Amino acid sequence: MKKYNMITDHPGRSLFFFALPMILGNLFQQFYTTVDSIIVGQFVGEEALAAVGASYSLTAVFIMIAIGGGIGASVITSQYLGAERFGRMKTSVYTALLSFLVLSILLGTVGLMLSGRILSGLNTPQNIMRDAMRYLQIYFLGLPFLFMYNILSSVFNALGNSRIPLYLLIFSSLLNIGMDLLFVGSFGLGVAGAAAATVLAQGLSAVISFCLLLHTLKEYAAEEKAVLFEFQILGDMIRVAIPSMLQQSIVSIGMLLVQSVVNGFGSSVLAGYTAGMRIESICIVPMIACGNAVSTFTAQNLGAGAPQRVKEGYHAAVKMVAVFAVIICTILTLFHKEIISSFLEAGSDEAAFATGNAYLSFIAFFFIFIGLKAITDGVLRGAGDVLVFTLANLVNLGIRVAFAFTFAPIIGVQAVWMAVPIGWAVNFLISFVRYLSGKWSRKQLIKV
Repeated sequence: MKKYNMITDHPGRSLFFFALPMILGNLFQQFYTTVDSIIVGQFVGEEALAAVGASYSLTAVFIMIAIGGGIGASVITSQYLGAERFGRMKTSVYTALLSFLVLSILLGTVGLMLSGRILSGLNTPQNIMRDAMRYLQIYFLGLPFLFMYNILSSVFNALGNSRIPLYLLIFSSLLNIGMDLLFVGSFGLGVAGAAAATVLAQGLSAVISFCLLLHTLKEYAAEEKAVLFEFQILGDMIRVAIPSMLQQSIVSIGMLLVQSVVNGFGSSVLAGYTAGMRIESICIVPMIACGNAVSTFTAQNLGAGAPQRVKEGYHAAVKMVAVFAVIICTILTLFHKEIISSFLEAGSDEAAFATGNAYLSFIAFFFIFIGLKAITDGVLRGAGDVLVFTLANLVNLGIRVAFAFTFAPIIGVQAVWMAVPIGWAVNFLISFVRYLSGKWSRKQLIKV
């Protein structure tokens, strides 16, 4: 595959071929988390699947924090790359890696200590509490590896090389699936085996990725001396990283906050919801990847002083997400029953099947909204225009939580997923108004 330059090549083609490996890589990442659920549901049972689902909303928040933080760091790295300030670019990379390593250790420690209280606070059913607790504890022990794995992928994307993360994700996915079958299917370790497989697969990939990054950075000859850590660059990263963490984790935070609503309907409904949630996570992958690609495209071109190319790239991204939305809607509308059945044993409670099918058959028609939201947020994030961007995502989160808690007691668990497209659409409209103003193009994060 030809490597396109996002500063000089055709905006639409360069954006598409940069986004494509990110889409494929993230699909592989979601694929093996989905296989986790399928293997657990088929080999262990409905309650084990519900236990993974009860833990998933929380674990997804931490992963999205890592991805969002990595994107925030990559904006600074991309802008220095576009300006050909390679010494500062390397300092940005080193600062990001050290900062997020420390953060992941702190978050893992706190999570390990509070996992039981968190699950109780989420109203987790008692019949799955033990398995959910075990899954979370193993997850938190491996959090530094999971964090670094995602941060390193973001750094490679910032350097314009989205293929290395793809190759590592394929390797990690296949390794994870193999260990899932071994730990869960052969050794009978249940949800603990699924958690251990994920941690070990991503830990090994993180080590390999770090070695490859050190080799890649040697290719950039710099007149400026790079240092391992700089507070000024960390401050610039934080300005973009916090809204990026919020934007990336908004779906997961929403899931976490409404988890207690779903849990209140029992473990069978939770199992069906878990299956539907896994599929939704796969379906939003191309949308989120397009948004992340637009972010890097925007950062590099603004660093090179070419804001008009950003608008051309945005128009191309609109067409991309529209095509993806049509494909996703068609697949889910035709095959949602078969998809949900793959997660559940034949003898599972009818409520589990009904919940999963209702979830997918409704949400299938609304993925265009998260696509438009993601690419519009990507422009604002890549420019470092974070105020309106942050507000839009907070409104999105508020709508999802308020709607779910208000209407679930009245119309049932379907209120949880009915709130999702409303939040996506409002988020997009707020960000799009800011995009039309053009003020984002006059932001400056780095001194050229």
